[in-house]
Amino acid sequence: MAVGIRDVALAAGVSPATVSRVLSGKSVDPAMRDAVLKAVETTGYRPNLAARRLRSQHTNTIGLIVADIRNPFFTAVSRTIEDMASRQGLRIILCNTDEDPAKEDAYLDLMEEERVTGVILAPARSARRSKPRDFPTVLIDRTIPGEVFDCVVLDNIAMADALVQHLAHLGHRRIAGLFGAESNTGQERRKGFEDAAARLGIATTSHAVPHAQGEAAQMLHDVLAHADRPDAIVASNGVMLMGVLRELRALGLQVPADIALAGFDNIDWMEFVGEGLTVIEQPVEEIGRTAMTMLTDRIAHPDGPARKVVLQGRLIARGSSGAQAMRKTGTQAKAR
Repeated sequence: MAVGIRDVALAAGVSPATVSRVLSGKSVDPAMRDAVLKAVETTGYRPNLAARRLRSQHTNTIGLIVADIRNPFFTAVSRTIEDMASRQGLRIILCNTDEDPAKEDAYLDLMEEERVTGVILAPARSARRSKPRDFPTVLIDRTIPGEVFDCVVLDNIAMADALVQHLAHLGHRRIAGLFGAESNTGQERRKGFEDAAARLGIATTSHAVPHAQGEAAQMLHDVLAHADRPDAIVASNGVMLMGVLRELRALGLQVPADIALAGFDNIDWMEFVGEGLTVIEQPVEEIGRTAMTMLTDRIAHPDGPARKVVLQGRLIARGSSGAQAMRKTGTQAKAR
């Protein structure tokens, strides 16, 4: 016998209307929401999505559009968002734009065709909102210049500043920075890097790296070809950091003996490379939870003012920057 909303309501001790509100992603007392979701699980209730789509004009589906699914940052954030959506009876459509504004726009069109309840989006740097969209949108990791959306981002300028301070404290005086060219996240990290270096009197070069296979390696070759080769490198995301490390090894350079290395994103493998990679760890789970909560709130209160949440990361100092050597000797590393 098929299980219906009334059966779920009876199991949860709430009204059928409350069950409908929970399954529609509307604002409900947290205790009631938990009771309903538990009852859905125990009764095995499966909503008739096709009928609900005709009645409510949306599908209880969330669109999640990320810039690069290969980037472990987006993978981890996506996992958190999917977990929260599932607990609320929502499905996820996951799309990957490869930093291509045309693909992004096509996926946004798809979201309208699918009548999604809302969208969480990591926009490409050059993307612009070409037309009003018929769904609430929350931005993660990046913003869209000139547009106002709910968003949750890292304090990129402060975190890049922290990396430069760390490297300067270890005695590094010539630092090269590689930053993503397609996102304003990369540009904010570049600004934090350059501003900190200027304040501390550190000699730096900074480079915008296009989003394409092998671009970071080619840029690294150009950087190392200069007579005043840097004694430290900063990479602005985990994918780029891995590419730089691979290329340094291919060139026969040891980290940190020949050149120090630091960057963004704390991925599991990074602590096992040599004495570990020094990184800024982003609060990926908090970013995902915050984005999903903001989207739920926006669905419930579509006319409220836009909100921007700025989160702090955490510097994890490991051997790639020379931090381990400094701890062993108890002295500051000498500038090379």
